[in-house]
Amino acid sequence: MKRFIKEFRDFIATGNVIDLAVAVVLGAAVKAVIDRFMEAVVNPLIGAIVGKPNLDSFLTITMRRGQENESIISFGAVLTQVINLVLVGLVLFLCVRTYNRLRRPKEEPTPEPTVSAEVGLLTEIRDALRDR
Repeated sequence: MKRFIKEFRDFIATGNVIDLAVAVVLGAAVKAVIDRFMEAVVNPLIGAIVGKPNLDSFLTITMRRGQENESIISFGAVLTQVINLVLVGLVLFLCVRTYNRLRRPKEEPTPEPTVSAEVGLLTEIRDALRDR
């Protein structure tokens, strides 16, 4: 049992698990921001264009079989979630891209190699031998 607890503690202490936990929390926070953006910005724009408050009620098909049996197919709700997915993907892409740029070490320009006296002398000897 002690070995199991030690292995579990080592597993939790590794960077990968901590990174994954941070990613899940940040993902949830980004999703909340995107949801609010959809509510406050995108849906009113769609409402101004389409005439409905959001896409959930747009492109809806109601199928009835009798009075009580009713099925609703809402392509607009799927379209809303697709837009949500694209926005979340875009924000996460920008975050990862920025993180990678910040993490990358700055490239320092390499100094021009100086020609030592020996290399210069050897070059002169070579050129002199070619001229013969």
